[in-house]
Amino acid sequence: MMNDIAPFNAVIFDMDGVLIDSEPLWKIAMEEVFHAVGSQLTKQDFQKTVGLRLDEVVVFWHAHEGWIGVTPQEVEAQIVLRMVELIKENAAPLPGVLETLRFLQEKKVQVGLATSSYEILISTVLQALEIKKYFEVCVSAEHEEFGKPHPAVYLTAARRLNVPATQCLVVEDSFNGVVSGKSARMKVACIPEKTTHPDPRLVAADYMYDSMTELLSDLKTKI
Repeated sequence: MMNDIAPFNAVIFDMDGVLIDSEPLWKIAMEEVFHAVGSQLTKQDFQKTVGLRLDEVVVFWHAHEGWIGVTPQEVEAQIVLRMVELIKENAAPLPGVLETLRFLQEKKVQVGLATSSYEILISTVLQALEIKKYFEVCVSAEHEEFGKPHPAVYLTAARRLNVPATQCLVVEDSFNGVVSGKSARMKVACIPEKTTHPDPRLVAADYMYDSMTELLSDLKTKI
C-alpha cells in the first residue's frame, strides 16, 4: 500500500508493536501476574488496554477485578520485571526495522522514540536489539503526567529534537498511539499490530502500511 507522505524533518517511533513484537509478551506477563493475584483475566481481555501506560492498565483492571492482598504498584512492578525477562529471551526486531533506522541515519533524518513503556524496558529493548545508536532522543510516558492517548510524550520528543511538532512523522501501531500523535499535530503512519483483530478506528492515521518494510519503500521515494 503506497502513501503520499508529506515532507517531515524527524521521525518519532513508538516502541511496543513497532520496533519489537512485544504485545504478545505484554499479554503473557500480565496474564501470569494477574493470575498470581487471583484474577481470571485472559490475553483477550488485555486488548482493551493496548497503548495505555502500564500504571493506567493496572489501575483499570484493579477497578474491574478488585483483587486484594497486593497493591496496584506491586502488581505493576511484577509485570515490569517479567517483561524484562521475556524481552531478553525473545528479542527480535520486527521486519524492516533495522533497515529503516539505517536508512534514516544515512539520510541524516532526526530520529526519536516516544513510548508508554518505562525507562527500564526502553533500555532493555534498545540493548537487546542493538539499536540505541539510531535514536537521538528516547522519551518515556513514565515521566509525563498523562500517558497516551495524551500527546505529551510526542510533544516532549519533538521539543528535545528541536523540531516543530508539525514537521514530525510518527510511526504507531495502536489506536491510542495514533490519537496521541494526531493530538500532537504530527502526521501519523500506522502499521497495525498483527496479533489481534484489525481495529477499524486506525483509519484516523494519515498513512497505513502493512509492515515497516512497506513504509521504508515509501520513504525512499521521499527522501
